[in-house]
Amino acid sequence: MTRDFDITWEQLEGLDFFLLLVMVVISVLPFVSAARNQTSFALAMVLSLLLAHFFRFALRTLDFDVLQFYPIDLMSIIPSISDDPAQIHRMFTSAWLHADFIHVLGNILVIALAGVPLEQRLGAKRWIVVYFLGFLGGNLAWILSHPDSNTPAIGASGAAFGILGAYMACWPEDKIEFPLLFFIRAWPVWLIAFVRLGIEILQMYSIQSGTSGETNIAHMAHVGGFFLCYALARTIAKGGPSPIGGPGESVSGSSLSENLRRQAIKKMGDTSVDPWSSAGKPLEGRAARILSKLRKEGDELETRRAWLEELSENAICPVCEGELITIDEAGVCKIVCPSNHTKWP
Repeated sequence: MTRDFDITWEQLEGLDFFLLLVMVVISVLPFVSAARNQTSFALAMVLSLLLAHFFRFALRTLDFDVLQFYPIDLMSIIPSISDDPAQIHRMFTSAWLHADFIHVLGNILVIALAGVPLEQRLGAKRWIVVYFLGFLGGNLAWILSHPDSNTPAIGASGAAFGILGAYMACWPEDKIEFPLLFFIRAWPVWLIAFVRLGIEILQMYSIQSGTSGETNIAHMAHVGGFFLCYALARTIAKGGPSPIGGPGESVSGSSLSENLRRQAIKKMGDTSVDPWSSAGKPLEGRAARILSKLRKEGDELETRRAWLEELSENAICPVCEGELITIDEAGVCKIVCPSNHTKWP
């Protein structure tokens, strides 16, 4: 197959569109699941990147020439054609492509180990903003520093470094488990960021000074993602679940967990008024006894969760008289009606 680095959508055939649609669907599904089940978007991103890479790996392994183009040629960043409006999609799609398993594993390591605690600090929506700014900043830095290059650039490394940059800007003293300096232990975020960014800058200097050979790694994209998120992170974090740690403030890993727990406790809600009594249908029998226990003993997250789960099994929605389920909302358990009639407490 002949390589066509500036392939356009008009050149694709029916099967090409179908396989691209499959790739998009499997990449989006983890986020749909995370939104519905209120689980981590950082872990959803990890799964999305892995699924996209496995799909491309499967196509290459089976290689029946089902695709009439190379995905990298259509979806990667190519600076020399970046000013073409028809190529704007590359700014986003390039972040879901990786050269090999080492490449994708290196990025998801940072996204999982640093991204999950950062998401707990920021909240899911703010975390997504940081992630997108990271890879957009990385792509822009690569384009501006290599405007005439025809070499495709791919990967979520800008986003991974953006996560470190945002974390460094807001909570540099947080300690997270991370493989660094040949050891896996809880390191402060500032040290992780300092080492990882320092390595990138050193490699860039070595290439520029001629002491190192050519490389296929877009170091400038890593640096661009880091500094854009570092510059904007504190603005993004304002109003989030966690107060921003100012200069000199120390937040250890244990105090981070305690802080998040305290925030969850504040959001548990008041159980003194229940939807059944408000609807003129007070609970009776076993359900009433469970509600009484909940009010007396449900002042801790785990205890409240246990009583709410039992109550959901023994009560019905006061509006539609349908079943009730429990959901986790930012670490707080709540009873809800699947038809959205009830959400308590």
